[in-house]
Amino acid sequence: MNKPINGPRISSVADLYAAAYQIEADAAERYELLAGQMETHNNPELVAVFRDLARAEGIHRDEIKRLAGDIDVVAHARRMAKWNRGDSPEEADLGAAHYMMTPWHALQLALAGEKRALAFFTSVADSAKDPEVKKMADEFVEEEAEHVNLVHRLLRRYPVPPESWKQDDDPPVPHE
Repeated sequence: MNKPINGPRISSVADLYAAAYQIEADAAERYELLAGQMETHNNPELVAVFRDLARAEGIHRDEIKRLAGDIDVVAHARRMAKWNRGDSPEEADLGAAHYMMTPWHALQLALAGEKRALAFFTSVADSAKDPEVKKMADEFVEEEAEHVNLVHRLLRRYPVPPESWKQDDDPPVPHE
């Protein structure tokens, strides 16, 4: 059995589909959580960006489920595709979220996740002994590389924020 960097052991195509499914499901869930946080902090532009990211990851998750055919990826993922909370490759880092972040920051979080997923699938492809697992992992590598390129293209729409982006002249006050 091959254990890729920071992930479950992948020894079959079913394992690979389950891991891929879980990666996308974790990412979609995290982006929805971030959208909710941005809603709480009245940052509607970020709510929209995170909901769009969650929707895209949900589409990827559902596509993997469809491609897996008769494999019950949901049940298989519950059994084997477990990461510690926050370690799933595409799961955005909650610690990097800030109520005044901009779409540029959100896309940086997404880019980091896509790069981690690309590294994960690359390690699976590089270490696979089963030719079918290698072939499928190579397909996931191609897809994640496309996702990295897409996020780079999206980043071109947003300027790099100034160093003072966190400065808030009217910061929130916690309720007691």
